[in-house]
Amino acid sequence: MFTGIVEETGDVVALAGKGGAWRLRVRARKIVKGLRLGESVAVNGCCLTVVGKAWAVLEFDLLEETLRRTNLGELRAGAKVNLEASMKAGGRYGGHFVSGHVDCAGVVKVFARRGKNYYLRVGFLKKFGGLVVEKGSITIDGVSLTVAEAGRATLAVWLIPHTLAVTNLGRLKAGARVNLEFDLLAKYLVKLANKDA
Repeated sequence: MFTGIVEETGDVVALAGKGGAWRLRVRARKIVKGLRLGESVAVNGCCLTVVGKAWAVLEFDLLEETLRRTNLGELRAGAKVNLEASMKAGGRYGGHFVSGHVDCAGVVKVFARRGKNYYLRVGFLKKFGGLVVEKGSITIDGVSLTVAEAGRATLAVWLIPHTLAVTNLGRLKAGARVNLEFDLLAKYLVKLANKDA
């Protein structure tokens, strides 16, 4: 379980095939301290298991399903990724409940400065439209954000300078793919409402 409050951005060292999986290696500074093998880390919002740790480099195995559903397969050496270690019991929930299970990759439609803040609009598969509500929560590349506009297949958020400074969202461009995790509570409510369907 995560909160969508990014602790740092890491640097991709490599993404390469290894055995029956893909191996992602990421250099981190803060979260690596005290992190053990088998623990979970959200990388661009995707919950991954630490399978290797050497100095400041963390290693994760990725399956084809992960590459298909997320933007992790597009990572190249030097890319910045958002990192958050799993939530500790009794810790603060500064964002919202985030499982790290990415629902789909959305596509950036607009990313532009408007006044002192930045406006980000993302398109996604229409089947997820019922999970997005204005002033609700959304996770974009692991960042907990508040929905400013909700459409059938698009959503928009506003980004403050702090978010741009501590995450990789400031590097976005129109056409980029971003990992989306829709609100966990909304998913369960929709499932319960449609249980007879």
